Amino acid sequence: MSEHLMNTYARLPVSFKKGDGAILQDADGNRYIDAISGIAVCSLGHAHPTISEAICKQSQKLLHTSNLYEIKKQKKLADELIQLSGMDRVFFCNSGAEANETAIKIARKYANQKQIEKPQIIVMENSFHGRTMATLSATGNDKVHEGFAPLVQGFLRVPFDNIEAIEAHSSNRDVVAVLVEPVQGEGGVHVPQNGYMKTIRELCDRNDWLMMVDEIQTGIGRTGKWFAHQHEGITPDVMSLAKALGNGVPIGACVTGKKASNILVPGNHGTTFGGNPLACAAGLAVIKTMKANNWVDFIAKKGDQLLNSFKDELSNTKGIVDIRGKGYMIGIQLDRPCGELVAKALDKGLLINVTRGDTVRLLPTFVMSSEQTETLVNELTGLIKEFLED
Repeated sequence: MSEHLMNTYARLPVSFKKGDGAILQDADGNRYIDAISGIAVCSLGHAHPTISEAICKQSQKLLHTSNLYEIKKQKKLADELIQLSGMDRVFFCNSGAEANETAIKIARKYANQKQIEKPQIIVMENSFHGRTMATLSATGNDKVHEGFAPLVQGFLRVPFDNIEAIEAHSSNRDVVAVLVEPVQGEGGVHVPQNGYMKTIRELCDRNDWLMMVDEIQTGIGRTGKWFAHQHEGITPDVMSLAKALGNGVPIGACVTGKKASNILVPGNHGTTFGGNPLACAAGLAVIKTMKANNWVDFIAKKGDQLLNSFKDELSNTKGIVDIRGKGYMIGIQLDRPCGELVAKALDKGLLINVTRGDTVRLLPTFVMSSEQTETLVNELTGLIKEFLED
């Protein structure tokens, strides 16, 4: 590690020089199947020709002007997101944390309009919403909080996938919103019971709360729907997006329904880089490619097959606690810490991730071939079995 880089990452001893689809190649020419996609970012793989062409063409015309002026591609991308989501308006930013910051500010301003002086947002245990002060305060992980007190106030924490715990706050007049991930990603790929999101929608309507859904990791097709909340046929008031929207080009978005669309006004919020021509060109190319190749339906079908492949190989293995997932978002939970599997997989030419200490998390690229998928399943299950036998 360079002595001039801050010591904020425990990096693996590998550096990549090029990518092609589901494959990354290191400086020595070794090839790796990418089953983490830059943490759910490069869903359409590396060096995708349509996206690369869009970025190249835009870079030769115009990179940035700022939001002092109209940006045509920003309008086009907003139109696409509204058509896909059935919502109303979009604020573009640069990351998922910024999108969630926007959502939190919307909730605070909503509270101000209702003359609530000490607003509370219901958030979930085991959640992850970002690393800024407000988003880490909303996050349900003590390790993320450690060393950063005092945290931002105004968050009520309840267990994930527990409707009764949310409903218990119905008489609390300071509550203004619920912020929830439709599938907890960093928390270990936890998929809630059917009806959970729909019932939250009903509670928010009944109590005049904003329903705010963090789709940063789940959005743009990852779970077999454009947005994971669509599995339950609902529409939130606020939705945060990032990661796969740019396939590697930094972009975030906070999408609002009609109830939340006019809360922020000029002077309330802004960004220098957000929604610049380059980022929006990448976002438009991603959506165009997703539509043209029907990737959402593909992931819905292939995701079930991939999950079942891991279940078939590991279901009778002692030490496996659970195998769960939705679409191309899979968690394999072990009965012990398994962080060392990441380095072991690297040696086998696989890029995986371990989250919460005991859960192998897979977020494969959508373009992974059948042969690559078979290799991933065979090699990884072999590694897990070998690890559990030690």
